[in-house]
Amino acid sequence: MFFTRTGSGKGIPPTQMFFVLCALFLFISGYAARTYADDSGISKQSVDVLTKTGQAMAEIAETVKPAIVNISTSRTVKVQQQMDPFFDDPFFRRFFGDQFRHRMPKEHKTASLGSGVIVSGDGYILTNNHVIKDADEIKVLLSDKKEYKGKVIGNDPKTEIAVIKIEASGLPTIKWGDANKLRVGEVVLAIGNPYGLNQTVTMGIVSAVGRANVGIAEYEDFIQTDAAINPGNSGGALVNVSGELVGINTAIFSTSGGYQGIGLAIPSNMARSVMESLLSKGKVIRGWLGVSVQSITADLAKQFDLKDEKGALIGDAIEDSPAEKAGIQKGDVVIEYEGKKIEEPYQLRNMVANTTPGKVVELKVIRGTRTITVKVTIGELPVEATKVSKAEYNNIMKGITVQELTPETVEKMNLPKRLRGVIVSDMDDDSPAIAQLAKGDIIQEINRKRITGTKDYENTVSGIKPGEDVLLHVFRNGSSIYIPLQGK
Repeated sequence: MFFTRTGSGKGIPPTQMFFVLCALFLFISGYAARTYADDSGISKQSVDVLTKTGQAMAEIAETVKPAIVNISTSRTVKVQQQMDPFFDDPFFRRFFGDQFRHRMPKEHKTASLGSGVIVSGDGYILTNNHVIKDADEIKVLLSDKKEYKGKVIGNDPKTEIAVIKIEASGLPTIKWGDANKLRVGEVVLAIGNPYGLNQTVTMGIVSAVGRANVGIAEYEDFIQTDAAINPGNSGGALVNVSGELVGINTAIFSTSGGYQGIGLAIPSNMARSVMESLLSKGKVIRGWLGVSVQSITADLAKQFDLKDEKGALIGDAIEDSPAEKAGIQKGDVVIEYEGKKIEEPYQLRNMVANTTPGKVVELKVIRGTRTITVKVTIGELPVEATKVSKAEYNNIMKGITVQELTPETVEKMNLPKRLRGVIVSDMDDDSPAIAQLAKGDIIQEINRKRITGTKDYENTVSGIKPGEDVLLHVFRNGSSIYIPLQGK
């Protein structure tokens, strides 16, 4: 509304009118702002700070989201159909024989969803191993809705990392960050596809670093965050305030299956090291010390006359291993590796694994009442120590995958030191022995023949005839038991 003086018969000059309107606008705006602030109790400074924070988060999300993909997989699962007891009746079999007793397994397809991070413009994508495990088909959906067929380039179950590739170029990528510089309390964003909801962004803080012994992978050094992570987020990105990749979202702690404030991510440094090894060598090359280690409890600290409960206690050194050659003995306590403090065994294990074989490293060790320095030439983790056997046999042992029982596995599972055998690492759904055996069982004998490794296992199982009964000697839940398997 404009106001003019009526008594003079003249209007207000245009220049003066402009300044009057500006003054009126500023007055009204200021009054409105003060009134809002007074009424709401929110200061302009607070609004400005939050506005800038929100703008910063939006910029980070806009920068990173194009490099996050949706990964969908499908695989064929064979399920042994239940046999009607009627078909096993002796009277029925007398007339019809066994033709109805052996029913073909039923096949059905299962689908799952996950996330991935584009790390190179020519189509290499980082994700979790469990996202693509046993997949018959992998589809990758980009942020621009383009879909590609994915191919597995390499995977490492020991760290839960996998690399896949799509045939594309000029793709948006993400910058690498240094997870070793993360501090508890730092703000982070988690980006992925929970429940198939593409390009979902959540915010939180770093709740903890160096989480281990949670039973997800063999080599664990997780970042813990309270940024909301749900099923489908696996393989997605955890980024810092600079939009740099600091972690690959991997798992959640939940009693309901959904978000409960505890998410875990693989540090970017570990993920990058594994990825580069897979791409350059086709496998992950790890350093090897050749020792079994354990945590130091209050009782052990007292027995070994230690000042505190920090370090890695050497339980044993493998014969002819780098550790034994360097003079490391059982009862030694490793407190430093290349100048870095060792407080828990997993730290020593991860540091050794990430060391290039052939490198000479210095360990600071407490031996009795002395603290000494030991130089060790790190070896390469032997192939035999990680060998997996999944040969297909036409007998009762069909569909069983076993692997060597390593000192690391013995220590991690708290098994007897002298235990020998192979550990059941996986079983097909249609395996004839699935009702009697389980993952984690340690097969010590087959038909009373001692099994000390995968070679013994393969030699023995390959000699079992179709339909032949088998007697297994298995270590399970702290005790050794015999398990009979009926071939028919």
